[in-house]
Amino acid sequence: MPIKVKDLMRNVAIAVREDASFAEIVRTMRRYTLGAISVIDADGRPVGVVSEDDLLLKETDPVRHSTSIFDSHKRRAEQEKAAAITASALMTTPAITVTPGTPVRDAARLMHDKRIKQLPVIDVVTGRITGTLHRSDVLRVFSRSTGELEREIRAVMGDRTSVSADVSGGVVRLSGRVARGSDAIQLVEEIRRVEGVIDVVSELTYDRADLVVVPPLL
Repeated sequence: MPIKVKDLMRNVAIAVREDASFAEIVRTMRRYTLGAISVIDADGRPVGVVSEDDLLLKETDPVRHSTSIFDSHKRRAEQEKAAAITASALMTTPAITVTPGTPVRDAARLMHDKRIKQLPVIDVVTGRITGTLHRSDVLRVFSRSTGELEREIRAVMGDRTSVSADVSGGVVRLSGRVARGSDAIQLVEEIRRVEGVIDVVSELTYDRADLVVVPPLL
């Protein structure tokens, strides 16, 4: 059964309002040791995020030269942020969010693709922030006990009594025999999708090879 965000999220959401000052943002991030902080509107809905990179622009561009028509769009945006003094001007939008029911695997993919360290968790009905999911929270899936993994893997294997699975350090070693080569591949892929499995080593054999091998083009 896929692990959901609600199973790993932190139920305390640290956020600032849109009118929060630069100094207030820095104080809050330092107090709670955050690399980024959500920005919420008056109704408690996330509208953006301020990261350490956004704040560092104040130091990297202290002179804040006037923009030029020859500046790139990225450069002009950085100069505007370097001159900003409130969360609404500093934040990156739109806010990327998840809900308690989002599969952790999908949340991890979002973090990786968007290069973000945390995700605000919102109520699916009101859109208000209810918690936060950090990268370190997601990595907890790899600390699941061997017994917990074994139970879930047995459920995936079902009635395949001719197959056995040995779990050690999150690595699953499959041995035994199945009817077809495609069955072996399917079982390996299903076990790879179990949350907390680091790798699957297959030593499975099969009675019939039903996979078509396409010869390389000459």
